[in-house]
Amino acid sequence: MPSYVFDPPSPSALPIAGRSELFPVRRVYCIGRNYAAHAIEMGHDPDREPPFFFQKNPENLSTSTTFPYPTRSEDVHHEAEMAVMLQSGSANIATDAALDHVFGYALALDMTRRDLQATAKKTGRPWEIGKAFEHSAPIGLIHPASSIGHPDQGRIQLSVNGELRQDGDLSQMIWKVPEIISYLSNYFELSKGDVILTGTPSGVGAVQRGDRVNMSIEGLGELSIVVSNLR
Repeated sequence: MPSYVFDPPSPSALPIAGRSELFPVRRVYCIGRNYAAHAIEMGHDPDREPPFFFQKNPENLSTSTTFPYPTRSEDVHHEAEMAVMLQSGSANIATDAALDHVFGYALALDMTRRDLQATAKKTGRPWEIGKAFEHSAPIGLIHPASSIGHPDQGRIQLSVNGELRQDGDLSQMIWKVPEIISYLSNYFELSKGDVILTGTPSGVGAVQRGDRVNMSIEGLGELSIVVSNLR
């Protein structure tokens, strides 16, 4: 057995609907501006440009019903997304073979310190300071593809305190799930345990302390969090 200078942290793992086993997380990839209407609201051309990605940390995935409002920001936004969990992977995956690597799907929120992200954009710096902070990716139960298939359409919605803000459909993705997996695999060697957030529809906006955020995707259930003061 190897020895360490201190005890290594516990691996990040996510619950699976109807099963006692957990899904161990290896990496978290996120695609940017993958719905045309969201690209427009963020001030970009909605044409099918090459996809781009940023990363969150496995520890950012949170199954808590509470989202602690983060420090160093006064403009935190919600982004409702579908997450894809991989059960295998490799480099250079063909598009028509990509879904064979998918274990399942889940609801996810890409919470964003928008003011810090905006500063990073202006200075040409990476986005992680705005994206990869603690608790920044609330996530729901994983639904295995063996049970639900591979959703490529279905309503995706988000409301804040009962007010509908985001209302789209998975079919509106510019880059579909098989294409995302294939493209990513040309730049990274994907593997079991990888999680991919697939982008958000239009209607992103700020949350405040005390807000209740609810999101849903047809066939994947609901996810609800309450925004609280940072613990």
